[in-house]
Amino acid sequence: MSFEIFTDSSASLPLEIIERYRLHILSLTFQEKGVPGEYKSFDNGRPLDTTLFYRRMRDEGAVFITSCVNTADALEAIEPVLAQGKDVLYLGFSSGLSATHQNVKTGLDELREKYPDRKIYESDTLAAALGQGLLVVLAARRREAGATIEETWRWVEDNKLRLCHWFTVDNLKYLRRGGRISATSAVVGTLLDIKPVLHVDDAGKLIAMTKARGVRASVKELFERMKATAVRDPDSPVFINHADILDRAKELADKVRAEFGTKEIVIDSLDLVIGAHSGPGTLALFFVGDHR
Repeated sequence: MSFEIFTDSSASLPLEIIERYRLHILSLTFQEKGVPGEYKSFDNGRPLDTTLFYRRMRDEGAVFITSCVNTADALEAIEPVLAQGKDVLYLGFSSGLSATHQNVKTGLDELREKYPDRKIYESDTLAAALGQGLLVVLAARRREAGATIEETWRWVEDNKLRLCHWFTVDNLKYLRRGGRISATSAVVGTLLDIKPVLHVDDAGKLIAMTKARGVRASVKELFERMKATAVRDPDSPVFINHADILDRAKELADKVRAEFGTKEIVIDSLDLVIGAHSGPGTLALFFVGDHR
């Protein structure tokens, strides 16, 4: 018997991939500070176009406040699938960055009691953005190849810490606002054109690793990190997220393709629930490596 895969909008997956692998998306939400109303990252069955929001952040100083998936919404989305007699695998946003996974897990625990005959598995992916998305796609391909829900879940658990995440940001004020760097560091870094290079560690937390002087140097650093740890397999997909800097994302993809012969590179806009904390100009590279 096949099974259904749920993940979160934080995975930043494009619609064609969601539809191809019949994925179910639980939406995180955000709202503009001081403005009534709420937006869903995955609204009416499709990812929200983030371009306008990033440009408003850049040009107008708009600030967005984000919210995780809550238990009630998770129950509303998942229970009908179980009621149809289907099993469920949930691959959640890193617990090191969001309460989303824990909220959904709380709902799944309730559903296990209500549907004891159904198989319900979940994994804290310790991943974010298209790093989470890449893991979800690889799991869906396991399912497509005939793996059971147990086999797919075990593969995710055994391999999730091989999903490498490398980020750089354009403007330090967003990291300062989120408390990741001090106000002094943000001011000095901006004056010196410092671009931090960050990654998601084995605890699923975003940490600063090094600094680069200028955009080109920071992009080169992402690429060098990939060269150091990535599996050299042209069939291993590479995913790239950007926050309204598509040309730079394409340049990075060209470098990866030339170095690794990568056959599949997915480029898509970064989900705003993550981008609200890193800002427009964020560039992120995701790949399978020997380790994070």
